[in-house]
Amino acid sequence: MTGLSGRSGRPLVSQGARSAAGQAIGPAGQPTGREGRPPVLLAVAHGTRSAAGQAQIRDLVDRVACRRPDLDVRLAYVDVQQPRVGEAIRGLNAVVVPLLLSAGYHVRVDIAEAVAANNAVATAPLGPDPALVRSLESRIGGADAVVLAAAGSSDPSWRADIATVAARLGAHVAYASGTELRVPDVVARLRAQGARRITIAAYLLAEGLFYSSLHRAGADVVTPPLCADPAVEELVLARYQDLTMAPSRL
Repeated sequence: MTGLSGRSGRPLVSQGARSAAGQAIGPAGQPTGREGRPPVLLAVAHGTRSAAGQAQIRDLVDRVACRRPDLDVRLAYVDVQQPRVGEAIRGLNAVVVPLLLSAGYHVRVDIAEAVAANNAVATAPLGPDPALVRSLESRIGGADAVVLAAAGSSDPSWRADIATVAARLGAHVAYASGTELRVPDVVARLRAQGARRITIAAYLLAEGLFYSSLHRAGADVVTPPLCADPAVEELVLARYQDLTMAPSRL
C-alpha cells in the first residue's frame, strides 16, 4: 500500500494558506512540510504472517486515509513484511506514526535509525494512551479478574508501558511469549484463587500468533484486537496532527 491519498490513489496537493509566521497551511489547518504540502503520514506496523492480521492493519491504514483524503498515507513495517521502514521512508518528507503499543526496541532503534538517516520525524507510539485503556475497558464486561495480555519483551521501557496500562485497568500483567508471567499461568493462578469469570484484555493491535494463543489460555473472554476500534484511527491522526502542528519539527 503506497500513497492512499484519495479515491484516485494519487496524493492530493493543495496550495493552502499561510500562517501568521509564514508557514504553509493545508486545507484542514494542517501545516505543510518543506515542499509546500502536508508531510506524508508513514504508518509503521510490526508486521505479521497472519493473513487476518495483515488485512486488519491495512484496513486501519485505509480508514486513516479515508478520514484525511488531503494526506498521502503509506504503510511500512519493522519486521516480517515489506516494505521495511528504512526503504519506505527514503526520499520522503514524512512523519512516521508507529503502529506499536509501547516504546520498545522497534521504536527506539529500528524506527529511530530510519528517521535519523532520512531527516524525518516520528511521533510517539500509540501506547500507552488513555484511548487504548478506554477501548479495553469498554470490552471487559463483568469480569471479576482481568488479565492484560501483551506480546512480551525484556525491554525496560516496554515493560513500564505495559505496567502503566495494567494499573489503569486494574489488571494482572501477562505475556504471550517469554518464560515468565505467561498468560495461561496467570489465568490458572487466578482460577486457583477463586476467580470465576476471567477476561483477557488483549493488548495487541491485530491478529497473529500471539493473539491466537490467547484463546487457548483458559479465560472466559478474550477481547478483540485493538485496531478495529475507531478510536485507534483517531489516535493515529492525533499523533500526526500533534507533531505537524509544531512548526519547529517540520
